Amino acid sequence: MPSPTVRSYRDLIVWKKSIELVIEIYRCTQTFPKREMYGLVSQLRRAAVSVPSNIAEGHARASTGEFRQFLGHALGSLVEIETQLLIAERLEYLAPCDAAHVLRCTDEIGKMLNALSRSLSERTRSRW
Repeated sequence: MPSPTVRSYRDLIVWKKSIELVIEIYRCTQTFPKREMYGLVSQLRRAAVSVPSNIAEGHARASTGEFRQFLGHALGSLVEIETQLLIAERLEYLAPCDAAHVLRCTDEIGKMLNALSRSLSERTRSRW
């Protein structure tokens, strides 16, 4: 079965899942202490928004190499989220079950980003 044509970053499943992650991060951080609004809450939200933003920006770039570079930035933001979630859990701002759920999401998105990056790399090599 042929894969669907990707005309826009909005067609990418990994972009759609990363948008869902942003919504989940915003929901989770609503219950954090108010004193964390400019600390952990802000950091988590910015890192979360960065994932789909980098996917979109990379897709709009002129070259496959640039797209892969932006996918790398998205992966970096993803591990920031993971680290910050673990800190929030240890500080008891986030229930272990909630942290585990979001970490499963970040793991899935990370695998998808790596697979997309590998796919782009293989496509570039096959042209030569």
